[in-house]
Amino acid sequence: MITSIDHIAIAVTNLDEAVKTFSAVLGCAPETVQVETVPDEGVRVAFLPVGGTKIELLEPMNDTSPITKFLEKNGDGMHHIAFATDSIKSEQERVTRGGMRTLGEVRQGAGGKEILFLHPKDTNRVLLELTGKKPQ
Repeated sequence: MITSIDHIAIAVTNLDEAVKTFSAVLGCAPETVQVETVPDEGVRVAFLPVGGTKIELLEPMNDTSPITKFLEKNGDGMHHIAFATDSIKSEQERVTRGGMRTLGEVRQGAGGKEILFLHPKDTNRVLLELTGKKPQ
């Protein structure tokens, strides 16, 4: 079951500058910002808390990162919306039964959480991510 919006992701060309900008807008103290790299996805990310959710800033680490391609095509901006789920496998089965395609399989994303992307052609041109809990 989908339980909440986990985060809203924004692709950026310069993570450090974007963190400064969004921290100022959101009023985030520096110690509340979590920065990490996700080598499998080819990104460096920062999570900024806002209410019960987060803003995720995504900076590509190399030319093969999907975020590099996104930035080349679109420039900085909104990338995806992520929904938290209590069972990513159950949600994967539910959405595929309903005819939606996924982009790859369930894999590990930022924070060690399980993630799965839904094809934007099946979701009104919005890239959606499902996020599960960290595997035990």
